[in-house]
Amino acid sequence: MKDVHCIEFHTGSREERIPELAKDFPYTASRATLDRYIGSTVPWHWHQAVELFYMESGCVEYTTPGGKLVFPAGSGGFVNSNVLHTTRAISQTEENVQLLHIFDVSLLAGERGSRIEQKYILPITSDAQLEILPLLPDHAAGREILKRLKESFCLSCDTFGYELKLREILTELWLMLVEQSHSVSSSNRNSAGGNDKIKLMLIYIHEHYPENLSVKELAAAAYTSERECYRIFREHLHTTPIAYLTAYRIQIACQMTFVSIGNAPCSIIVAILRKFVLLIPLIFILPHILPDRTMAVYTAEPVADTLAVIFTMVMFGTQFRKALKKLEEA
Repeated sequence: MKDVHCIEFHTGSREERIPELAKDFPYTASRATLDRYIGSTVPWHWHQAVELFYMESGCVEYTTPGGKLVFPAGSGGFVNSNVLHTTRAISQTEENVQLLHIFDVSLLAGERGSRIEQKYILPITSDAQLEILPLLPDHAAGREILKRLKESFCLSCDTFGYELKLREILTELWLMLVEQSHSVSSSNRNSAGGNDKIKLMLIYIHEHYPENLSVKELAAAAYTSERECYRIFREHLHTTPIAYLTAYRIQIACQMTFVSIGNAPCSIIVAILRKFVLLIPLIFILPHILPDRTMAVYTAEPVADTLAVIFTMVMFGTQFRKALKKLEEA
């Protein structure tokens, strides 16, 4: 089982890059220590493979375009194929650790168009409204699937017949998921339209962020109106298109700046500064200064971004001079 504490993306996209998913056996198991991610948060992403996870310790919050779900230690869940989501570690008293099975459904379905795929796989993966299926120990069926899920991570890859035994375990878990999905509440289902449109707009931002983008262009990339663009960002990402674009530009600028001068850890410092030192305090302080409290909360993010940029410029000037001095000495 691989220990992970960062995420890789395909170029120009928020689709997660998972190189361990080999064509001859599209499966990987990982142990994610969420506290080691920048800001204890896994950023917005999606993957074609499905995700089956168990919370070993701590507590994690999953956010999708459909809403938020919290998973404490001892619970688990299923994330459907191509669902946009982000996760955040919540517990402050213990380590937030998640065990994950990530696999392509062809591992279970076999040949495309097979009876297994049509009868058991597609009813789940083609259900565009099923984003996350929570697995909670509040009833007998939930406790049984969580027990099997926890045990599944104990299978050693050195075991004789490992691949066959793993596929058998995952197939058993999948059948339980199919049964669970029939009783999933409507609150965990969401229209696929907003999910698809937000993906198109995020891809457009990540491919064209150096350009002078407008909300009109962003909306056109998802074949929607400017008003709908604002609504989708507000409801699904809880921000505005321009605020997201600005934050992404700052993130890329910080990474490129500090990596180019051989000081990548500085990019981590700036990320922590923006989120914890600036943004969170400003959200509480500005409503006591500005007359319009709602506008004050919305103002906190651009103010934090501006201060972060100023700090970045100062830090860049300092680090750049040090880098030049090292070159001269060399």
